[in-house]
Amino acid sequence: MASEDVKRSESAVSTIVNLAEEAKIASEGVKAPSHALLSICKSLVAGGVAGGVSRSAVAPLERLKILLQVQNPHSIKYNGTIQGLKYIWRTEGFRGMFKGNGTNCARIIPNSAVKFFSYEEASKGILYLYRQQSGNEDAKLTPLLRLGAGACAGIIAMSATYPMDMVRGRLTVQTEKSPHQYRGIFHALSTVLREEGPRALYKGWLPSVIGVVPYVGLNFAVYESLKDWLIKRKPLGLVEDSELGVTTRLACGAAAGTIGQTVAYPLDVIRRRMQMVGWKDAASVVTGDGKNKAPIEYNGMVDTFRKTVRYEGFGALYKGLVPNSVKVVPSIAIAFVTYELVKDVLGVELRISD
Repeated sequence: MASEDVKRSESAVSTIVNLAEEAKIASEGVKAPSHALLSICKSLVAGGVAGGVSRSAVAPLERLKILLQVQNPHSIKYNGTIQGLKYIWRTEGFRGMFKGNGTNCARIIPNSAVKFFSYEEASKGILYLYRQQSGNEDAKLTPLLRLGAGACAGIIAMSATYPMDMVRGRLTVQTEKSPHQYRGIFHALSTVLREEGPRALYKGWLPSVIGVVPYVGLNFAVYESLKDWLIKRKPLGLVEDSELGVTTRLACGAAAGTIGQTVAYPLDVIRRRMQMVGWKDAASVVTGDGKNKAPIEYNGMVDTFRKTVRYEGFGALYKGLVPNSVKVVPSIAIAFVTYELVKDVLGVELRISD
């Protein structure tokens, strides 16, 4: 099942890239190969830097969110944002606050690079088709079309780096009391392959794909639409010379992140719990301690959803939402602003709606 889904994703990648190339040729003419390659590299660098900076800034909250999502309900160690952060600091120290961040950056840098690049290329392709269909060469992307481009970008990026996300989740929940320690991302990847098989690297892939549509799609659609609305209406003097300031961009990114993460959050909880299934000598936070060592076994997305609600209530689908809300607003905002600032520094022209 997972391998078939991956093949579909690869097919989607080829389709998007082909559309993007057609849009480039039609709207800009054929560029020198060296110039096009340089532009692509600059775009990838901008996306990678944006992802790494934003995730590092909120690493403690990211780790706490995952711990809250997967901890054994019969052995609660982390109970809320403040208590959870204090507990991590007391039991694991400063390094515990950033456990898994190196792996997260190793994943998020290529993920963000591919995501931002795919979004802009998909947007060009979709815009080209939209203009051809409507017969209006001056047509611009609508919020719905931006949603589609954002969803395509999210699925491509997530599928390309999903095995790293899967093992990152396991590395993040490890503590000093864990019976077996992964020594790093490559050791975790090889161990999962050896003990659970290649399909295990894509556990939780389906809810991730479903969640990508509202999460990443709404992020891009809301952010770009807010930017265009502010530039067009110029409310409260927030826009000068058709350009948004850094603070205004942060606000747009924060609004986009809040809407996207709220809609998709239950699927993120389901994904994390599925990633822990089949983990031999799992971390104690998953298995529980002492007499309560009885983790719930899940068999697929629907079964995970059903058992989570049945045994823990509907509210369990939003475990970790508070630290995630605190995290996602600055994280998404910093990512968007960093991306655009790096683009400006590198001189990348990526306005796809002009």
